[in-house]
Amino acid sequence: MTMLKQESRPMSSSTYTRNNDLRLRNNPNSRSRSSVDTPPSSPNQSGSRSRSRSSRSCCFSCCGLTVRSNPDPPRSSRGGNGTKLEPKAAPQDLELQPTAEDVRLWGESFDNVMATACGRKWFRDFLRCEYSEENILFWLACEDLKKETNPEIVEEKARIIYEDYISILSPKEVSLDSRVREMVNRNMVEPSRHTFDEAQLQIFTLMHRDSYPRFVNSQQYRNLVDKYLKNTAKLQSTNNSAGASTQQQQTQSSSSSNSQQRAGSTG
Repeated sequence: MTMLKQESRPMSSSTYTRNNDLRLRNNPNSRSRSSVDTPPSSPNQSGSRSRSRSSRSCCFSCCGLTVRSNPDPPRSSRGGNGTKLEPKAAPQDLELQPTAEDVRLWGESFDNVMATACGRKWFRDFLRCEYSEENILFWLACEDLKKETNPEIVEEKARIIYEDYISILSPKEVSLDSRVREMVNRNMVEPSRHTFDEAQLQIFTLMHRDSYPRFVNSQQYRNLVDKYLKNTAKLQSTNNSAGASTQQQQTQSSSSSNSQQRAGSTG
């Protein structure tokens, strides 16, 4: 009975470890299975391992919070000699900058304003300030429609123009009289490139008679005149005065040389 009781007792961890070492020495091939034969850890051991694992993870997390990649240094807005670098203008902005001749022609007629993309851009900015930008937008949309040749695209663009600028439900509705509006409605049965010709002409006339006089008298246009025309006039007057002084010096030098020649002949 005593022998049976001793054999039924569970094997301790140290005894199991010694037996396992002896077995590994006798059979090296069983070393790969040693991980399977390891006994389960006791609650105290598992607790200590979990605490050590949690402490290491805490340390790693703390280190992870403190370690940061160096941000890119801020780019200096100054050149090597300390001069401030100005942003370069976009190519499209350079193309829409007027010349002195453009500004002069804009003051002569409304056709000159609408003839160039630069003039239309500056006039559109003025109409936006007057809350009537839809007039030139409608005119530009009609010009774009006239360039289209595909019938399906013509029909689609005509429908969009009607919904955007002719429909009474549109917030961008242009001001047309009843005669022109009825004509547009009839033309929309079979849309073409010339569906809005009468409406476009009426809006062009409205901008010419109503908006253009205010544009040439606006502060916006006066600023352009001051910037381009007056500076050009000052430059021309400076060149003229410089040319006059040069001519005067040449006249004086020629007269003095003639006097010397006369004195020499007399002597």
